[in-house]
Amino acid sequence: MAVLPEGTPCWADAMFADLEGAKAFYGDVLGWTFGESSSEFGNYTTAYSDGKAVAAIVPPMPGEDSPPSAWCLYFASPDAGATAEGIRANGGEVLMGPMQVGDFGTMVIAKDPAGVAFGVWQADSHEGFEKQGAPGAYAWAEVLTREAGKADGFFPAVFPFTTKKMESGEMDYKIFHVEGQPVLGRMKMGPEDLPPEAPSYISVYFAVNDCDVAIARITERGGKLYAGPMDTPFGRFAAVGDPQGAAFGIIDLGRTAGEMPVMADA
Repeated sequence: MAVLPEGTPCWADAMFADLEGAKAFYGDVLGWTFGESSSEFGNYTTAYSDGKAVAAIVPPMPGEDSPPSAWCLYFASPDAGATAEGIRANGGEVLMGPMQVGDFGTMVIAKDPAGVAFGVWQADSHEGFEKQGAPGAYAWAEVLTREAGKADGFFPAVFPFTTKKMESGEMDYKIFHVEGQPVLGRMKMGPEDLPPEAPSYISVYFAVNDCDVAIARITERGGKLYAGPMDTPFGRFAAVGDPQGAAFGIIDLGRTAGEMPVMADA
């Protein structure tokens, strides 16, 4: 079994009160198909793109109030228990786990000191994404936070991240790296970027063939366009939301514009 380097984003899932509605929406927008729901694991349902596992959706537990729908990004760990200890030691909060999930692996759900939710995954038989960086699959993620200093101190303390900062006067943006590879962005958000009721969060980006076509499908099916579309050296992207309120990003990786930004050690 291939072992991903610690701190590498390895999986994403989301909870939806209307599971069939989520299937219809993401099936149309991202071309996903869905496996059989696993009743043994709370009707956890894997999403596929071209037959490759790319994400999962799950309904709330019976009898529980349904929390707001949100995508959760998981980071690979060789020892979920040790990572949970590191989360607590660095001012974060462990909400769930470590919890063994059958023979698939061990999970932790946590928050950073500013309330940014994320997951930790210690893989057994389920290693994570089977496809990345292509239409219908995970492409990138960013910590969108009002309290950038807390994220900057926390994530590299919990995971073996090194940090580079974008040399731009326009935004406060850093990129966390694992073994020299960029794995996660961090963007400081102001009042004009996040409304007061919106929590700081990790925005999970999925790749699409055409950003504008995807936006049209999203809005036609009851979703929302929050920002963009915008052309960048990384691709044409937009911040969007599904009809059940889960925010995410879409990006056309093949449509790039402008020069790559200069990055410096932070």
